[in-house]
Amino acid sequence: MSLEEFLQNLHFNIDKANQPNLEVDWEDAPLAYKLYRGLPIVPLSSEVPLTLTGEEPPARLDLNRVGHFLWYVFGFTQLSQSVFPMDSTEQDPHPVQSYRRFAPSGGALYPNELYVYLKVEGLPDGVYHYDVAHHSLVCLREGNFDSYLARALGNRCDFSSCFGIVFVSTMFWKNFFKYNNFAYRLQGLDAGVLMGQLMEVAKRFGFASGVYFQFLDTAINHLLGLSELEESVYSVIPLSVEATTWSANGRDLYKNVTSEELKKELPAIQAEHFERSLSVKEYPMITAMNEVSKLDSTNSFRLLERRTIPERMELTVELPQVKSLTYDLAEACGNRFSPDMDFVLEKVSQQQLATLLQEATTSFSYRNDLDEAYRSNVPRVTIYSCLYNVEGISNGAYDYDSAKHILREIYPGDHRLHLQTGMSLDNVNLLQVPLCLHVAGDKEFYQTELGHRGYRIQQMEAGMLVQRLLLAASALEMGGHPLLGFDANLSDELYKMDQQGKTSLIQIPIGPYRPRPSLSGSLHS
Repeated sequence: MSLEEFLQNLHFNIDKANQPNLEVDWEDAPLAYKLYRGLPIVPLSSEVPLTLTGEEPPARLDLNRVGHFLWYVFGFTQLSQSVFPMDSTEQDPHPVQSYRRFAPSGGALYPNELYVYLKVEGLPDGVYHYDVAHHSLVCLREGNFDSYLARALGNRCDFSSCFGIVFVSTMFWKNFFKYNNFAYRLQGLDAGVLMGQLMEVAKRFGFASGVYFQFLDTAINHLLGLSELEESVYSVIPLSVEATTWSANGRDLYKNVTSEELKKELPAIQAEHFERSLSVKEYPMITAMNEVSKLDSTNSFRLLERRTIPERMELTVELPQVKSLTYDLAEACGNRFSPDMDFVLEKVSQQQLATLLQEATTSFSYRNDLDEAYRSNVPRVTIYSCLYNVEGISNGAYDYDSAKHILREIYPGDHRLHLQTGMSLDNVNLLQVPLCLHVAGDKEFYQTELGHRGYRIQQMEAGMLVQRLLLAASALEMGGHPLLGFDANLSDELYKMDQQGKTSLIQIPIGPYRPRPSLSGSLHS
């Protein structure tokens, strides 16, 4: 199977993409977090702030504040026990126990890890791994790596003004063991959801941030001591509390740098970590995709031109003008809920719908290394929706134009049952859902411009928008349940996406819900 065919099957025919006869061995499942052994550990304060409402730059940046930031981004937040009698043939089903984080993950497997390069008070400068299980930092390398990182990113950022850089990586086995090759699609989306959470938390902490999707992969992985057969960095996110030069204008901006020459400057790290799985199976398609997606030369970095999409002439619905949603991010994160079968059909007001869509898309605007200028382009991923029982809006399928804050009607009618037939599992009753949203993007995954790296970038951007939708829904006291088990061909046809060169990337039912019986305990002081 060619890699192009693999990506198409991954999206439109997963059975053809997966390895045959691969059974899940739950007794040999990996941990959902990485544990290093024999390295220096720096404990972080567990006395985290209980509210996140402000956007003021910090008066004092120290290790405690960084620890609070990391906890809100990816720390363990809640221990939960739930019972699902409908999924069990036993009369007395056993409770399912899980450790929750504020960012959701497919199957709660969390294939991503966080690494940070820090220069803050109370901590030696260096590269660290965020140990989620113990809420601590594990030191991988001490030293100042500004020059190394600047060249690994093509001298496009002034790292001297940054106090930290976050690296979001993916450990391939952590969800391959359950999802087979489908894990490759999930890993990009999971990384994006985590990045969306990180950037929202950064705003509340008064940190400026942006995303680099293009960097010298092998050089960055070498800095962190990662084996590229097991794990690889997907994005690099600088953090600062002062003005930062996003694109450097120095004389070395266009000087070509390669991974091979850069990694010679640092000795390799031989760090041991605990996997728990005794038998790790091979995943050749994922390692092959990772290999062809790598960038080994800064001459390979590209800006992405937006394609002109003809504007539809369908009936439009002007949404009410709404103010920016003001909410406590800590509360919204804590209340975020994936309702499964617990959606309850209630009428949704135009005000709620307009606020949800505007808040998610406005918040999604961010600095990145694909656009010529910040905030100057329309987003690469957009929102389509099937609406039912929304006050003052006819039932139907719509395209949301975020620039004009309008809906364009594509196909009138009640499409809930039609969408239900396209789901691979009946784990959500769409007849109880008023808002079924689809995040859509380029059908060719920008392979012409970005090569195979375009696919994972698109999945990350979709995940970033999904997290903004989930947080806005939570702030509006609604639940959202991201789904990949849906027929993309069906929704694409419903929205007439072929005319736009787009495809549905993920399906998110959103609406009111009833609380599920569970026993939960908070994991912060």
